[in-house]
Amino acid sequence: MKAVIVSRYGGPDVLQIDDVPEPPRAEHGEVKIRVMATALNRADLLQRKGHYPAPQGAPDQILGLEFAGVVSDDIGRDVVGIKPGDRVFGLVPGGSYAQFVVAHHRTLAIIPDNLSFEQAAACPEAFVTAYDAMVEQAGMKSGDWVLIHAAGSGVGTAAIQLCKALGGRSIGTSRTEEKIERAAALGLHRGIVVKEGLFSDEVLTMVPAGINTVLELVGGTYLDEDLRCLSSKGRIVLIGLLAGAKVDVNLGMILTKRARIIGTTMRSRPLEEKIAAAKLLADNISPLLANGAVRPIIDKIFSIDDVVAAHQYMENNDSFGKVVLNLE
Repeated sequence: MKAVIVSRYGGPDVLQIDDVPEPPRAEHGEVKIRVMATALNRADLLQRKGHYPAPQGAPDQILGLEFAGVVSDDIGRDVVGIKPGDRVFGLVPGGSYAQFVVAHHRTLAIIPDNLSFEQAAACPEAFVTAYDAMVEQAGMKSGDWVLIHAAGSGVGTAAIQLCKALGGRSIGTSRTEEKIERAAALGLHRGIVVKEGLFSDEVLTMVPAGINTVLELVGGTYLDEDLRCLSSKGRIVLIGLLAGAKVDVNLGMILTKRARIIGTTMRSRPLEEKIAAAKLLADNISPLLANGAVRPIIDKIFSIDDVVAAHQYMENNDSFGKVVLNLE
């Protein structure tokens, strides 16, 4: 099969297209899927550079955390609810920059009829991460204020739409006014262009009582600012560390605000938690995608043969929404 190989750690030019053996045949509970499209994630860039090793059992030379494709005839024992020819999407710990992946059938969801493979590939990581962080972990409810950092990212654009669909109100941050304007078209209530990492004063001007939930995709010094604008009993869900993993934090604010800081990652979760994530995708997110309440935001689509250009494009940080690879 054709796959993108990380030939060595480094820049986008280390990615090569090669013919590699297909994954082993599907075992108990598993199915083999013909991947039609996948999408880029920051984790792919970090792994390519040697900063984010693949979890045990995942391919270490083939990137890719999400996919959309067609179930093949290779189906293991005791597979229920999935059959050959089904259009499915989901998450994997690695390996989706390739023509085939093998996954447990309970980690898959059926693609809504109104989505193409490219649109579907842009959904699993962004929408499951956003829904899980905002609703399942932070307990967001209708009327809550949610602060969404990196509003123009894949997770950011998904979170904005989900927040609106679920009755919440959102404030988003970004580096540029253009991304704030585009996010507003998705339902962002208010936006802030962040300069020098400061935003809490503006947030508290907009919402004097403070923010109920923060989706923290930047990390670094943002965390201290998050605490400043958090409401009593507010929650911060730490999703990304683009600005760094270390920061000085005023612990007194955590105590006095009775704040909760929750760390989350999808990739390294055990099978049962990945099955639960797939159930969120199938039961809670897919209906919203099917009825148009939310939609995948795709900035650009590249052929798998142009994967180097795709990584270069994402590293420029100018994209809004997802960058997708077509493997058809």
